[in-house]
Amino acid sequence: MSEVPSLPMPMPMPAPDACSRPYWDGANQDVFRFQRCRACGRAQFYPRSLCAHCQGADLGWETAAGPGRVASFSVIHRAPLPAFASAVPYVLALIDLDEGVRFMCNVLNCDPATVRIGMRVRLCFQARPGSTQKVPQVEPAES
Repeated sequence: MSEVPSLPMPMPMPAPDACSRPYWDGANQDVFRFQRCRACGRAQFYPRSLCAHCQGADLGWETAAGPGRVASFSVIHRAPLPAFASAVPYVLALIDLDEGVRFMCNVLNCDPATVRIGMRVRLCFQARPGSTQKVPQVEPAES
């Protein structure tokens, strides 16, 4: 895994709850965890107390291997908050992990102009200033 730069300013941080704590604890260990319903077998992300597909409550945690593809993206040129100003331009993307879950994150360690739909990416984890929490992101699989 390549070096992921830390951001210079305090960023918005998650507030893990009982449902999402396994996900955020995994991120701090450079592991992306997602839920799979034991009743219907479907994967889901973001963490919930019930299956989004069948409403079953028997959910287990699995670990993503790391590779995926860019499903959609936008290059952000105007920071939505002052904390993001030093990062522009940056890529906000929907990523389809090979395990069948989709999540939103930033594409790091590449020129934003090179990001394409279908581009292969891999997970990386970014430390947030002023916090011990890491945040899952992706980078090009070829880097």
